[in-house]
Amino acid sequence: MPEAVALISAEPIDAAAIENSVLSDANGALVTFRGIVRDHDHGLSVSSLEYQAHPDAARFLEDCCRTVSAETGLPVAAAHRVGHLEVGDVALVAAVAAPHRGEAFAACERLVELIKATVPIWKRQHLADGATEWVGL
Repeated sequence: MPEAVALISAEPIDAAAIENSVLSDANGALVTFRGIVRDHDHGLSVSSLEYQAHPDAARFLEDCCRTVSAETGLPVAAAHRVGHLEVGDVALVAAVAAPHRGEAFAACERLVELIKATVPIWKRQHLADGATEWVGL
């Protein structure tokens, strides 16, 4: 079983495949985070998002997964969408399996925070009034 799986895709994320990549009979806990496009941000109505990634973003995402796996000894996986996403679409899936829930929750939170802090993916929000704004630049 791989200890770290990372994927950046313009296609919808197969959350079950991400989860299955970390599962084993040794683990009794699976924690998955799904980042979902919401209809608002900072009091503004959002109609859709567009994610753009640096050409090396996949390497950064893999580094995040490998870092958390090395720190915890747990299998981890993450996938991030790029391109146009509508409200309700899944933008990020992060999954960690562990023998017990506490360590799985902690590792998944660490993974998501590391991804948000280090992976060069930028979000352009399309607002309901027709304006756009970049987030993360």
